[in-house]
Amino acid sequence: MPETITKKIDQNPGPEILAPAGNNASFLAALAAGADAVYCGLKAFSARMASDNFQMEELEKLTHLAHEKAAKVYVALNTLVKTTELASMAELLYQLGQKVKPDGLIFQDMAVLQLARQVNYRGELHVSTLANLSLTSALQLANPVLGINRVVLPRELHIDEIKSMAKACPHGLGLEIFVHGALCYGVSGRCYWSSYLGGKSGLRGRCVQPCRRRYTHHGKSERFFSCMDLSMDVLVKVLSAIPEIKAWKIEGRKKGPHYVYYTTRAYRLMRDKGNDPQVKKEALELLGYVLGRPATHYFFLPQRPQNPIKSEGQTGSGLLIGNIKGGKNQPYLVPREQLFDGDLLRVGYEDEKWHTLIKVNKWIPKNGRLVIKIQTDHKIIGGVPVFLIDRREPELNKQITNLQKEADLLILPKPKTGKFKFTETKPRLVKGRYKEMKVFRNVMKTMPSGRVGIWINGNMPEPVSRKNFMHYWWWLPPVIWPEEEDQFRSTLKKILDQGGKYFVLNAPWQTALFPIPKKLNLWAGPFCNAANPIALMTLKKMGFKGAIAGPELGGDDLLQLPSKSPIELGIVCFGSWPLCISRTISEDMELGKIFSSPKGEEAWVQKYGKNFWVYPNWKLDIRNRKEELIKAGFSLFISISEPIPKGIMLKKRPGQWNWDIGLA
Repeated sequence: MPETITKKIDQNPGPEILAPAGNNASFLAALAAGADAVYCGLKAFSARMASDNFQMEELEKLTHLAHEKAAKVYVALNTLVKTTELASMAELLYQLGQKVKPDGLIFQDMAVLQLARQVNYRGELHVSTLANLSLTSALQLANPVLGINRVVLPRELHIDEIKSMAKACPHGLGLEIFVHGALCYGVSGRCYWSSYLGGKSGLRGRCVQPCRRRYTHHGKSERFFSCMDLSMDVLVKVLSAIPEIKAWKIEGRKKGPHYVYYTTRAYRLMRDKGNDPQVKKEALELLGYVLGRPATHYFFLPQRPQNPIKSEGQTGSGLLIGNIKGGKNQPYLVPREQLFDGDLLRVGYEDEKWHTLIKVNKWIPKNGRLVIKIQTDHKIIGGVPVFLIDRREPELNKQITNLQKEADLLILPKPKTGKFKFTETKPRLVKGRYKEMKVFRNVMKTMPSGRVGIWINGNMPEPVSRKNFMHYWWWLPPVIWPEEEDQFRSTLKKILDQGGKYFVLNAPWQTALFPIPKKLNLWAGPFCNAANPIALMTLKKMGFKGAIAGPELGGDDLLQLPSKSPIELGIVCFGSWPLCISRTISEDMELGKIFSSPKGEEAWVQKYGKNFWVYPNWKLDIRNRKEELIKAGFSLFISISEPIPKGIMLKKRPGQWNWDIGLA
């Protein structure tokens, strides 16, 4: 591992090197490394609640320091916002604008967009990858219609799709691309796995990463959904030629200063001097010591896509530094690299409950000996892997300390005093006539009674009589990739030409697929994750006549939503709801076959269109709450019917999701 820190590089024009910061030391490490911008979160409303995150006063001082170093600061307020939290969010936005004055806000919930305007926030507005804006045509909607300045693209896009998005960018809108960091198995904003199993929502920054666990499938116990880390490394050169890309983003707000420093330096080197073979070699060497997982280019090169899942490989985060030796009572480690005083080690994998962290308290040479003292009931046996997950080289510690001294000496201007008075909109209760809808994968041979929804997977549905055709509600999938856009547009035109007029869109941006959306009956689907009245008001302004509430909300949140909604509301009350939707699958996972967790939770994977849907072996079922929901003001009740693979028997479980426990 390099023992000295690379010298500072002169600033070059080009995309920002955007570094993560989940704590004070990582923020300062980003500045020490020469980051052009830093993104971070506060103690509330951050999609990385497992990070330390920042107090307002702490972030105020750090932001002033960053501005003195010519670096920007973006604050992530990128969680789903519940109705009861709108006033707190408005106050937080006001205080941010008065004190911190960040250069941009990162959001997924459309309510944040509107509240930022209410408090007269003057910085940029960046839509998070959690909002899943993946349509080229939707970029014209993002700006100038909605006033969004930047779109953070999904990690799953390949370079041809990125170029098509860039080509469609209107003036005033930029793109942000992830170049390094952890990969989720599920598409961002389309994963409910953690929430479905226990209320810890990824949309709320509380994911417990069930995809990292071991599952049993065909008698094998492997990590069938645990992805390697993304690392674009030398391929970022291709991105340099796309001026619409305004930032190269490094994931890792839960990482330590070592990771932040090394990744930031590496990508800055490749941006500024990537044509120099020696500099490129140095950058790759830095990336080799960022303490992440094994790396992949993922789908970036469409002609050579890389499956990010190696179920039998090593998927632990951190640098594998060795394996436990010795007996059960006297375990020790012979490290493959030298260890510094202050290094942080993890014994075992993150998904093993007994895993433990150890802080090294003295220098240990390579191939030396470190006695392992563990406060756990688990007997650590020989062969257990040990990972270096954070470290503090003396030189980096020195730079962080010096920057902290600079920050402490800053005299901040006094912000304006006062509070923002949040005035909640009180639209009249919109009630429609009570109705039900059943949603199917294919057109029915016999028209069922009531409203019928049909999923569109890109191709024209099976032939059906024009009379029935006009009454179907056509459901768009939660994710449409840029390479599918023309196909979906063509299919929708055929449906419209035959008289189709009822559509359920599962991303707000999908209105861009319709020539005149306001002439149709468009509903925002459940994957739009609508959770509060201000978000619903935005959907109304975008042309939606109704919305299906985000189904992971708790009962109290759901019951108070209709009384404040400006549009008619529906809810999914029964059926197969996916744990997540992904663009990839392990080569060892067979479609339509059961896999199970150590707790006996069972699920299977099915493919529809270009995506893989993971279904639990029990259904969502809140039909026993129907009378309460009708009384509250819901007027559309939806059952989703999914084909059950042959040989799979569904389990009888309550299926209440977060109704009783609430959404954390």
